[in-house]
Amino acid sequence: MRIWDISPGYLNRQSLLGEHRELHGLVSILVNGKKGYSKHPETLRWVGFGWALRQRHQCLSVEMALRGYKDNTPVTLTDNAQQWPEVLIDSPAQQYALLIEKYRDKEPGRIPLPTSAQQLWSQHKYSVLARSPQQYSDIGRAVANKALPFADLALTLMHHLRAAPTAGGMRNALQHMWGYVAKLAAHHPAELTEGPLLNLLHAIQQEAKAQQCEYLLHSTALGELKMWCLASAS
Repeated sequence: MRIWDISPGYLNRQSLLGEHRELHGLVSILVNGKKGYSKHPETLRWVGFGWALRQRHQCLSVEMALRGYKDNTPVTLTDNAQQWPEVLIDSPAQQYALLIEKYRDKEPGRIPLPTSAQQLWSQHKYSVLARSPQQYSDIGRAVANKALPFADLALTLMHHLRAAPTAGGMRNALQHMWGYVAKLAAHHPAELTEGPLLNLLHAIQQEAKAQQCEYLLHSTALGELKMWCLASAS
């Protein structure tokens, strides 16, 4: 049993769908008291953190949608709202290393597994921009100066992706992302960037795929911001 703490964008198809299945199994253990893996360390660290499990499920769901899969099995747990378990089975840096070994000669995920702080940062920068322009600037500077080790950066970015972005922050990040595909985009009105966030994100996703814009296709924000756009629209 494994619930990853890094972006689902790094998981290949088998791991993504596998985690989704195992998360529902974990929820069943917690809700229905099933014994199964009730003493497994992965289960134990999520006891009392139903809200966080729901958030992780939503992260999986929007990544699945980006890859063409439908999720019709929502998780509705709400206990311990706004809190994530402090216990990690493996650090984020270790999780990347585990996946690199696991995927050797196998299908990769949507986002290439990072081997340097610079690559890791480039994949997360719009997710951070959506949450804090100041942190975006500070982390970018530290990475450029090689002052932030990979392991520390990986842990910092995990915490950033667990925090809710502001509506203004998301619009700022999405407008930057739109700039990469806008020139070649077809049939998108000029007012798109000022309209509903979800419409803008969907347009970015469509154009990133159509234009094979690797910079966006390898961005965590391309998937994870959808869950927050949906929340702001509800």
